[in-house]
Amino acid sequence: MAPRASAPEPVRGINSAGRSKSYHKRGLWALKKKNGGKFPQHAKAEKPAAAAEKAPRLYPADDVKVHSKRAKTLRKAGLRSSITPGTVAILLAGRFKGKRVVVLAQLPSGLLLVTGPFKVNGVPLRRVNQAYIIATSTKLDVSSVDIAKFDDAYFKPTEKKEKGKGEKEFFGAEGAEKKELAKEFVDNQKAVDQAIVSQLSAEQKGYLSTRFTLKDGDRPHLMKF
Repeated sequence: MAPRASAPEPVRGINSAGRSKSYHKRGLWALKKKNGGKFPQHAKAEKPAAAAEKAPRLYPADDVKVHSKRAKTLRKAGLRSSITPGTVAILLAGRFKGKRVVVLAQLPSGLLLVTGPFKVNGVPLRRVNQAYIIATSTKLDVSSVDIAKFDDAYFKPTEKKEKGKGEKEFFGAEGAEKKELAKEFVDNQKAVDQAIVSQLSAEQKGYLSTRFTLKDGDRPHLMKF
């Protein structure tokens, strides 16, 4: 005998058998009777914690490297073997590009403390990155130069720069008086110049005062400095 076909639903979600008949047909009455007249209740599973950042809907076609965040530690740059106190170097960038200077020491920040001397070629005491100099084979004796007072804090500006100038300040700057350097900086420069210049010969003074230049046909990679 063929099984009896279930009655079709008149409307989706509405059973043609009715609520009462469906209740007995599904056996819900047995579950209720077994649990003391109540439907069994199960503890709801805890939902996983929501992610802090919502996952993107679209992903890049190529793999993107994710860099982990690490605490940056500033390390003092190692000094090139060709650079020692007293080495004559050539500046490659900045206001005094092409000038020759004397290396005095390496500061805690890794920058080099150099000077012209100022009395010879106009280069004052300043800090320079060793990546922007060419060390030459010329060496000078700078053991008598006192550099104990020169550190990174010595070169930091004391006055704050103005963020922006108006029209009046811009055109009025031409007639403004030039600010003089503090006497302390002038005296320190003179003391360093005197210790170095007193040991220089006439030939060495001429060498330091001459700006380094290249001419047509010069090959810097074949030069010996």
